[in-house]
Amino acid sequence: HVQLVESGGGSVQAGGSLKLSCEASGITSGTYWMAWFRQAAGNKREWVASISPTGRVSYIGSVKGRFTISADSGRNLLSLQMNNLKPEDTGMYYCAADRSPPYCSPDYCFADTWGQGTQVTVS
Repeated sequence: HVQLVESGGGSVQAGGSLKLSCEASGITSGTYWMAWFRQAAGNKREWVASISPTGRVSYIGSVKGRFTISADSGRNLLSLQMNNLKPEDTGMYYCAADRSPPYCSPDYCFADTWGQGTQVTVS
């Protein structure tokens, strides 16, 4: 039974930085995909970044060059370093884990396990 707990959210001025962390328990191997999603108030949840079991990373275009996703080899700790934050980065950020790549359809985002979320506010 996988559980995810996010931390590190907060309020920051535009141009500032935050680092989000996600502690995972119940992951017994490094074969999980890990990802970050976010949801602004009144908007649909969107995928932000993923890291594959082999360490390959991918990002939504709006955060490329500003955000960095990383994870330890056992997938027990996932991080998202966010630099040069913009007001449009504001939202609830969720950690996700799945044996397949987490993704979003036009109406819904899919992952086996979700964290409870951590709020990021950029003003």
